[in-house]
Amino acid sequence: MATRAVLGEAARLVPAARLVELDVARHIDVAERAGIRSTPTVLVMDAGGTEVFRAEGVPALPQVLAALAKAV
Repeated sequence: MATRAVLGEAARLVPAARLVELDVARHIDVAERAGIRSTPTVLVMDAGGTEVFRAEGVPALPQVLAALAKAV
């Protein structure tokens, strides 16, 4: 399953989740501040902006769901 498909399914299962896609080529400064060194990189953050999960590469749906359980 590709990254967008995994995240789309996670968003469907967890409606409180908010997905934001960042074009790192256009927003290099944001990517550098977030420590993004490769694509895809998936970050899950809680409401306060604290990172609770990071995956470099395509994450598995169970990983994303577990991270969302911590974040929402």
